[in-house]
Amino acid sequence: MRVHLVVTGRVQGVGFRYHIATRARTLRLTGTARNLPNGQVEITAEGDRAALETLVGVVRAGPPEAVVREVRVAWEDAPAREREFVIR
Repeated sequence: MRVHLVVTGRVQGVGFRYHIATRARTLRLTGTARNLPNGQVEITAEGDRAALETLVGVVRAGPPEAVVREVRVAWEDAPAREREFVIR
């Protein structure tokens, strides 16, 4: 299973990608987290559905310094593309 997230708010320059990558690795998920030029963060994660749902909750909460205003979520059935969770 794969989930694609686009996060809006104060999510750049506050350790957001590192926070998400750390939690995703703990949940044994693979994927990527990257800053977008418009100030959003894009996350793609792959793995077990329950673990992905947990990650979505982590994204909605964000790290203490972040202010998450909106999280767009798209679920996909797709084969794994990544071998680990990386920050781009």
